[in-house]
Amino acid sequence: MIKVMIVDDQPLIREGLGSLLNLREGIEVIGSAVDGADALKKALALMPDIVLMDIRMPNVNGVEGTRRLREKAPQIKVLMLTTFSDSEYIFDALEEGASGYLLKDMSTDTIVQAILTVHHGGVVLPKDFTTDVLTELRMRQMKEERSSDHLPPSSLSELTSRELEVLRLLGQGLNNKEIADRLFITEGTVKNHVSNIIQKLELRDRTQAAIFAVRYGITTF
Repeated sequence: MIKVMIVDDQPLIREGLGSLLNLREGIEVIGSAVDGADALKKALALMPDIVLMDIRMPNVNGVEGTRRLREKAPQIKVLMLTTFSDSEYIFDALEEGASGYLLKDMSTDTIVQAILTVHHGGVVLPKDFTTDVLTELRMRQMKEERSSDHLPPSSLSELTSRELEVLRLLGQGLNNKEIADRLFITEGTVKNHVSNIIQKLELRDRTQAAIFAVRYGITTF
């Protein structure tokens, strides 16, 4: 049973989504919260597997809520919810350790599949993620006037061809099983490759690896 907590300042979203998810086999909504501060307090008490976190909320928003939660309970995974594709907020949330994002108007089936993907170690990146986030990254790079950021770091050359393939698929949001099926290797082998990628590129986790792949265009290799 995957334990889920919903964080949203709108009661209709909390109650409606909670009711729909509780109808699905293998998922149990164990609590809800109204903002990022409330989310941290209740998550530490309830210890859900996954938190569905709204990005825009009064008081403590979803980005800050994600940062606090990942800092205090890194084992809890966060999946962002938004009513529109806000690349700046989404990018910031991913940088703080979120495992992806969904639009609130997506179907319940899509949300359930996203929960399963994140629970099994995947990253949820809708199709428009690449375009929006790359645009945001380029804007930030231009503001910082750091032309070197447009080029992949030299550490990328340390990856083997197989690790580069795995990194490309991470950037497409695939989980270990999906990568294993795509490359005809075992999940254990994929896990080892992911660990090597994170270590060689000096990244925090697989979500950061996915962002890295998108940032430097590796998803299209």
